[in-house]
Amino acid sequence: MADGRFSKFVGGIVVVPDLDFDKGDGLVPVIAQDNRTNEVLMLAYMNYDAWRLTLQTGMAHYYSRRRKMAWMKGETSRHVQLLRQVLVDCDKDTIVLKVDQVGKGACHDGYRSCFYRHLILSEWQFCMDRAFDPEIVYHQSQESEEVK
Repeated sequence: MADGRFSKFVGGIVVVPDLDFDKGDGLVPVIAQDNRTNEVLMLAYMNYDAWRLTLQTGMAHYYSRRRKMAWMKGETSRHVQLLRQVLVDCDKDTIVLKVDQVGKGACHDGYRSCFYRHLILSEWQFCMDRAFDPEIVYHQSQESEEVK
């Protein structure tokens, strides 16, 4: 963010607060939580690059363990997360991002939250309705990327 709420510029260099990336082989777990409702939206991981980009842009960035790269939440779906507050645990190895979720949901399966199932009598049952059709959202996003 340009207002400097999340990162500080000192002598033209961005100062990024330290986290303990060593404990998790270069990654820290991140819980994304709705800023207004406190609903847990998702759990992901950050490496140093994703952490730096999140603080610099004010938009949540994560690390894809499958693709082995940092990515911005919503770069495909357009369901971005605007950073409102950053909390860190006592060991500086786990983060909670308080975010404004823009778009219908955080989950790539089409739900507002990735935590859309709960356990009842030894069975997983859905506890919310799908917010969007991921086949449509991700297919349309891929088509618009191909047009560029």
